[in-house]
Amino acid sequence: MLDRDGFRPNVGIILLNQRSQVFWGKRIRTHSWQFPQGGIDRGENPEQAMFRELHEEVGLHPQHVQVLARTRDWLRYEVPDRFIRRDARGHYKGQKQIWFLLQLVGHDWDLNLRATTHPEFDAWRWNDYWVPLDVVVEFKRGVYEMALTELSRFVPRSELRFDAKPEQRNRYLRGGLHQRDAQQGESGAGAAGYPSRPCAPFELPPGGTFEPDPHTNFGAGAPVKKP
Repeated sequence: MLDRDGFRPNVGIILLNQRSQVFWGKRIRTHSWQFPQGGIDRGENPEQAMFRELHEEVGLHPQHVQVLARTRDWLRYEVPDRFIRRDARGHYKGQKQIWFLLQLVGHDWDLNLRATTHPEFDAWRWNDYWVPLDVVVEFKRGVYEMALTELSRFVPRSELRFDAKPEQRNRYLRGGLHQRDAQQGESGAGAAGYPSRPCAPFELPPGGTFEPDPHTNFGAGAPVKKP
C-alpha cells in the first residue's frame, strides 16, 4: 500500500523503561540496531498498527504500555535502490512514518522477541535516550534524529542523564558509540559530560539473547539474569 509519491505508511516505536532508557533491538542476523517499526496494513490506523507491531516484534500488549505522545506528522526516508526489489523499483520510494513514544508499565520479563515465528530481533538492551546512530542503517538516521528530537519533550525526566544542550545532544546523535567511549576514557564522564554510571543488573526476556557491542563497555561486569 503506497501513497501517490511512492511511500509506504509505517509506524515507529520508542519504548521507555522507568529510567527513561529506550528499547534498542539488534536486527536478527545483522550487526545493526534499531527501534521497533512496521507497515500499516489496509484498514488500520497508525495506533492500531503500532499495537500490532509492538506485539509482533517485542511481545507486548496494550496493557503493558502507556502512550505518551506521537509525532505530529509523517516523517519520511527514502530507501536506496539496492535495497528495493527489482519489481518494485520505479514505484516504491521509501517509508513515511508516524512515531509513538511509549512508557513500559509492565516488566522487562514481559518482553518476548519470539512472540511470532518471524522475529525481527535476536538481541535487545536498554540504551540511553539519545541512541548511537552509527549502528543504525544509514538511510534511517535522519528520521531517527527527527523523531527523537520531536518526542524528547514528552520523556519523563529521571535520575539518568537525559537533558543535554542541543549542540551536545546532536553531536552525540551523529557521533554515536565511539565518541561516547572516547569521552568516558578521557574524563570518566558519559555523553554530554554527565558522570558515567556503574552497570546494573538486567534481565533477558523469554527467547532473548544478549550480545554486547564490542565497541563499548556495555554489560562489562554486569550480572545477567536469564529467564
